[in-house]
Amino acid sequence: MYSKEQASQLKQAFWTAFGQYMSPVLSAEGLKISWINYKTGIKHLYFRMQADKSSASISIDITHPDAGIQELFFEQFLELKNILRSYLNEDWDWQLHSTDEYSKTITRISKTITGVNIFEQSNWPQLISFFKPRIIALDEFWSDAKYSFDALR
Repeated sequence: MYSKEQASQLKQAFWTAFGQYMSPVLSAEGLKISWINYKTGIKHLYFRMQADKSSASISIDITHPDAGIQELFFEQFLELKNILRSYLNEDWDWQLHSTDEYSKTITRISKTITGVNIFEQSNWPQLISFFKPRIIALDEFWSDAKYSFDALR
């Protein structure tokens, strides 16, 4: 088992390595981008990557405090579901009004894999292979789709 400090250092080492690995990759618009802290440009709308000792996930998180506004965002994503799927080439899980790890109501569109451990460096290539194509695909999708969300800003 790892101490909190060791676990934190290993996680930080993974995300640093992932960031370095991704740094030469430009966004769909040809710009340098922080892939780990992806900016959608819309408050309460995030593309997140997470990993722990048993799984990894990438998600679109809608965290607006108003559940009705979360639902409007979700409906807009539903309108674009086929387009999103065409970029991702796979189905994701769609959850309207679930609860996050802080007991806040959020809406999440996500993909998760199990059987990976961020604390095992031997799993890092698998984690990178999971995250890389999906965050790039989300960026390509967002480059085209973000204008559909202008009314919800």
